[in-house]
Amino acid sequence: MSPTVWIARHGNRLDFVNPEWFNTAARRYDPPLSEDGLVQATELGQRLKNENITHIFASPFLRTIQTANEVAQVLNLPIKLEAGLGEWHNPQWMTETPEIQPRDFLAEAYPLIDWSYQSYLSPQYPESEADVNQRTGETVRHLVNEFSADILLVGHGASVFGATQGLVTDVPSFKVALCCLTKIVRGYNSWELEFYADTSHLSQTETEVRLN
Repeated sequence: MSPTVWIARHGNRLDFVNPEWFNTAARRYDPPLSEDGLVQATELGQRLKNENITHIFASPFLRTIQTANEVAQVLNLPIKLEAGLGEWHNPQWMTETPEIQPRDFLAEAYPLIDWSYQSYLSPQYPESEADVNQRTGETVRHLVNEFSADILLVGHGASVFGATQGLVTDVPSFKVALCCLTKIVRGYNSWELEFYADTSHLSQTETEVRLN
């Protein structure tokens, strides 16, 4: 079997459902999943339960960890937090480097996190579109060189696109829906895009796709 890279976006986020959350949140750029986002993450786990995934990498934001956690529980695998897959540090979306949850909280709430893993890259605020594409592309190329088996990456709209673009040339223009799934398979001398931004495993999808 050829090595496969699965790339998923996180499920629906609380501030998409309740925009007022942002106004009083302690970490306003790190929302959790909404209730339907957790359902989407569970459905993603069911979609991947029979795949031969051996490593799970997730952006260190709460919504991506929660999404990865649903899959990790099904596959009985640890979660490696990779900052190189993190949200686009877009100055039009955020006014400073986004603050994420502290390690103590994450370690207690998500015991499947593998704290021995060290991120390959970390974003620097602010980032341009070229910056995030370079960061996520370099990250995925590093990961496939270090881990030759099937892997799952859980990221954000921009990092899903950037990671796909990091392996596959001439990526079609597509909208990265919430909790969508992309599959890239290693061919003879290149990576081949088998499918992208698939949402057929979801019972609910958004009517208008938002990148952030």
